[in-house]
Amino acid sequence: MEVQNDIFSYITSQEANYKRPIPINRKWNWSMSDHIELTDLYANSQSLNKTDWTPIKNITRPILNLQHRTEDIELKDVQIYVDDPDKYHLSFLVKKYHDDVFVQENDLDTFFDELNVSRIDFGGGLSKQLNKPAPEVVPLQSIAFCDQTDLLSGPIGIKHYFSPDQLLDIADVGWGNIANGATISLEALIALSREEKKDNNTNNQGAQTPGRYIEIYEVHGNLPKMFFDRTDTSGKYETRLCICAFYQKKDSAEKQGVILYTAIEKKSPFKMIKRDPVYGRALGFGGAEELFEAQVWVNYDMIRMQDMLDAASKTILKATGPNSSIITQKQKVKDMDNLEIIDVGEGSDLAQVDTFPRNMRLFENHMTMLEIHAKDMGAAQDPIQGKEPSSGTPFSSLIEQVRQGMGLHEYRRGQFAKHIEEIYQDWIIPHIQKKITEGFKFLSELSLDELQYVREKIVDNLTEKRIKEAVLSGQSVYDQDKQIFKQLVEEQFNKKGNKHFLEALKGEFKDTPLAVKVNVAGKSKNLMQMADRITNIWRFIISNPQGFAQVMQIPGMAKGFNQMLEYSNMSPVDFSGIDKLAQPTEPQPVPSEMALPEKVPA
Repeated sequence: MEVQNDIFSYITSQEANYKRPIPINRKWNWSMSDHIELTDLYANSQSLNKTDWTPIKNITRPILNLQHRTEDIELKDVQIYVDDPDKYHLSFLVKKYHDDVFVQENDLDTFFDELNVSRIDFGGGLSKQLNKPAPEVVPLQSIAFCDQTDLLSGPIGIKHYFSPDQLLDIADVGWGNIANGATISLEALIALSREEKKDNNTNNQGAQTPGRYIEIYEVHGNLPKMFFDRTDTSGKYETRLCICAFYQKKDSAEKQGVILYTAIEKKSPFKMIKRDPVYGRALGFGGAEELFEAQVWVNYDMIRMQDMLDAASKTILKATGPNSSIITQKQKVKDMDNLEIIDVGEGSDLAQVDTFPRNMRLFENHMTMLEIHAKDMGAAQDPIQGKEPSSGTPFSSLIEQVRQGMGLHEYRRGQFAKHIEEIYQDWIIPHIQKKITEGFKFLSELSLDELQYVREKIVDNLTEKRIKEAVLSGQSVYDQDKQIFKQLVEEQFNKKGNKHFLEALKGEFKDTPLAVKVNVAGKSKNLMQMADRITNIWRFIISNPQGFAQVMQIPGMAKGFNQMLEYSNMSPVDFSGIDKLAQPTEPQPVPSEMALPEKVPA
């Protein structure tokens, strides 16, 4: 076993080991590097031996795209709240801050999408948080080495490619500073890279590019202390983050290593989610992997069919009879003029060889069988893909097929939701807690339910304040006056629309516990059923508006109606007056002095 005396030889050794397969059991060897490469190839219409003339029919990407859509977690599914039933108003404020400010500033939607795609395609998604409020997804293609049996159990090396400008832009985090363990400055490393023996104008795929790229290794893990302190002889290990780079001088055959940054790492910055875990390996059974076999044989069929088409496209003639040898020595058909007549002699015949591809149907049937098998593996049957059903298929049967087909995807969405919840609890909520304690004010667009909640609280508070003022001034207060005042305040509030400024004072959230719940129930609602219900509701409204107005006075019915509007991509705000349809008008009493409202706050 090779002994590494420094971090540089350790990186070189581990990077070489990472390319070797590991045994999963007595019959199965698996390489994480090969797995990631093959997934990339098949998902992007490539193959291991593809040339410009190799036909590829990509059956992998459509199924992966469907899984990306059906197993996605959206930001609206995340419900962040104050973990105190008596402080609902604070839950409302923190939710609006999260939805309207935090997720926009930190682009959490992109993080969700990238993690979901990695989890599905490769069988695992790796996220990392260092110095930002929101985490980032680690592309598995960028991993230089790791433990192939359990990715988080050993040191992880990530390879980056930085241009000189990009490298200088991250100097603020302490790279190249001798106080942080650096053995070279960023400027000196850039100067050395320009003098390298080998031209380094390549990107991470090795392609020649106009600019220069510097290879940077980001290493996390439990490493020998002697790697960073040459005087240490204790043989002890410590968990560290180390940023390294390599360069090669013109007069040297070996690469030299330098350290740009190193520090103790008290807590792992990584979280891992697997899709369909496989015992003994770092990644689960990926969405592309379950289609490897079908994709290989579909490619095989396409190549054989292409060979048949090439053969069928050729016109080959055969000569028979006593003059056949003479005929074959005459001019070629391609050299003859149109309608030219050739004399083949008595008893001889000239005919075209039959090259019709009669076996084409066998390959087409085999390819169809493979595609059906791939759809079954990926739970991507035709109804879920949105393909038109066969004529005569009952609508109720189609709905049931979609519901059953979505079962596996909903199960996996639930697993993904639990992982997102863990990321929020450990990484995101502490940042939100810190930020909102400092106070905030922002403009927010409220939903109908939120408008009703805010309006109710404002009306109640202003009404109580007005009653106190009237009583202290010696006025009599009647229920009629109170109702008139509430109505006038509501009218003023409604004129402001659904955009309002929300503000939390500094320290208002101090010592207030936050919690998060990722709700996936909303996504499981069948959109076709929802559309059918909406249609029935409109029919009921048109036929019996007064009865509908009475039903809408029930809070649960009103909330359900709002939810159906939202899932139909209609704004509930546009229907805020629908509960007052056909209500009998009553003469409005003249307001007394008490009922004159003050200005409604924003």
